[in-house]
Amino acid sequence: MLQIGVPKEVKIAERRISLVPNDCKNLIEQGFSVYIQEGAGEEAGYPDQLYLDAGCEIKSTAKDLYESSNLIVKVKEPLAEDIALLREDHLLFCYLHLASGPELTQALLSKKLTAVAFETVVVDGKTPLLAPMSAIAGRLATQIGTWYLHASHGGRGTLMGGIHGLSKGNVTVVGAGIAGTEAARLAYGMGAQVTVLDINDKRLAELKAEMPNLITQTSNYDTIMDCAQESDLIVGAVYVVGRKAPVVITEEHIKAMPKGSVVVDISIDQAGCIATSKPCTHDAPTYVMHDVIHSAITNLPAAAPRTASEVLSAAIYPYVAQLARNSWSVELTGGINVEKGHLKIEL
Repeated sequence: MLQIGVPKEVKIAERRISLVPNDCKNLIEQGFSVYIQEGAGEEAGYPDQLYLDAGCEIKSTAKDLYESSNLIVKVKEPLAEDIALLREDHLLFCYLHLASGPELTQALLSKKLTAVAFETVVVDGKTPLLAPMSAIAGRLATQIGTWYLHASHGGRGTLMGGIHGLSKGNVTVVGAGIAGTEAARLAYGMGAQVTVLDINDKRLAELKAEMPNLITQTSNYDTIMDCAQESDLIVGAVYVVGRKAPVVITEEHIKAMPKGSVVVDISIDQAGCIATSKPCTHDAPTYVMHDVIHSAITNLPAAAPRTASEVLSAAIYPYVAQLARNSWSVELTGGINVEKGHLKIEL
């Protein structure tokens, strides 16, 4: 059996932890050893004592944690200080999003370790380890858009749901996957006029049945342009498993938007689906281009670390158990991104 190590996340403002105490307890009851870096769960609301009570062993430093463990279970991709501690015999399990990180890809290949990415574990055509974070990111995207539409934050001053029959906020969501659906649901529930664009007519029909006043259209350059000219908020939520996101919202679309409108690119982990997007952080969440407020935070769900940690841990827990006992399902094998110096997925 492999020794499970959960390090503290080092990405800016990353407050999530990959495994919560109760799931660690369940792993320990199955005979696994679980090591937690000191303070790793603190910002998600899980102090060290809860992990000690669950039977985990606390390691005081990242170095101690990596040296003690074979299976490294993180939330986000390893940064330089993590990579320095990784070894050839490590099995890494986390979000990687290699399509947007050529330097990370090369670093992991040079380590000759094996890495399985949460976002490329596919079950019946779906991505169960990405889905919970996509749902959170979709809702947060609408919340961010609502906040930055306020005039005090540079927005055009639109109230998302309108009031007493006056004009409503106009929201366009490009991409009807899990993230886009949750963004649309929240905006719709707030009373905004919501349009969802996608190339999957069946999915659009399902959303229309759920939300009768929703406007749905096939996504292409012209329909995006028509929407851009009227939108207070555009949410970009396009995802292709493991690959770089296609740029479907062009700079011309952005230029056509009203001054003070907002765009949020959820696809930024996969390099973004908006031509004018660039990675943002929670500490510097926005920038302005062509008089449009942009936000593209690469670890958006970290804004809700307790909720995000709970749902992520529940999703990955059974797969962690499989990896720890070296029991490889077809889904886990298909989720391998790098193995012994070889790239195993198409970016």
